[in-house]
Amino acid sequence: MTDQSQLILAGDIGGTKSNLAILSAVGDRLNIKRNHRFPSADYPSLNAIIQEFLENEKGHIPAACFGVPGPVRYGRAKPTNLNWGVDAAEIEREFLIPQVSILNDLEANAHGIDELSPTDLDVIQEGPPEPGGNRCVVSPGTGLGEGGLYWDGKRKKYRVWACEGGHTDFAPRNEVEIALLEYLIKQYGHVSCERVVSGMGAENIYKFLRDTGRGEELPEVASEMKTRKAGYVITKYADSGQCQMCVQTVDIFVSCFGAEAGNMALKTMATGGVYLGGGIPAKVLNPARSATFIKAFNDKGRLSGLMKTMPVKIVLNDQAALLGAASYALDRVNN
Repeated sequence: MTDQSQLILAGDIGGTKSNLAILSAVGDRLNIKRNHRFPSADYPSLNAIIQEFLENEKGHIPAACFGVPGPVRYGRAKPTNLNWGVDAAEIEREFLIPQVSILNDLEANAHGIDELSPTDLDVIQEGPPEPGGNRCVVSPGTGLGEGGLYWDGKRKKYRVWACEGGHTDFAPRNEVEIALLEYLIKQYGHVSCERVVSGMGAENIYKFLRDTGRGEELPEVASEMKTRKAGYVITKYADSGQCQMCVQTVDIFVSCFGAEAGNMALKTMATGGVYLGGGIPAKVLNPARSATFIKAFNDKGRLSGLMKTMPVKIVLNDQAALLGAASYALDRVNN
């Protein structure tokens, strides 16, 4: 193959934004040539986003891959928190791309782990990764994504499996969290982990504290939430210390996040490492909050000793899912 024939189209599709890129591949090395973020809800379909992105692209694209939130079956998906679906066969026909793959977004994120350098990761719990040990990825953003990686002893890279663990039941661990669950049951009926550990989760926790009299809402916070996303405003006022209820919100959020990441790590026996992706961990987990997170992560009763041996790392590179989708597409081209 020539270098030009190894152009890859990759996409990280989210409920808030969709990040598309053209990457060049030389051997196993991927380099982003250009990329652009699109507001997902402003477009009627992924195909419309691709059309705009490829408008002036002249190179032949033999393969593409897109990570999307939600279950993927037979090359089709209905992304969580979006009104449109994605179909690999339709994209192949419309854009004359021979091989198009659709992955769960966390599956794409997990494929990206092997593409990261040490500087792309912030270690918040040291531990010797077990050679060939399972890994897992937990990524709160618009929703809560989870996925796993295992070593089969045959390939250079880990194999990846997707799941919808973020939609499993939220498990409260103390009186405040029990009250939070009861509050959310009245609104949603079924209360998933995603209702607490995600962008919407931070807003749910804030409203719970406000509506149950456990905190006092500041007028300036309420006013700013009318024009900006609640998660941004809550983190802003928590970081500054200006709003005690925002501080409470973030503390509860981080502790619940740590507990759920620990649940995923325990279920997958992630002795090879736990990776925290998505847009939230890198912004929220400062050293003090990281300590709160790790305390909840390790608090697993008789297996707390095992948890303390698992390395936990924040993914700092926000292109991880994009690189993972491209890596998967490249593997299909080469194999």
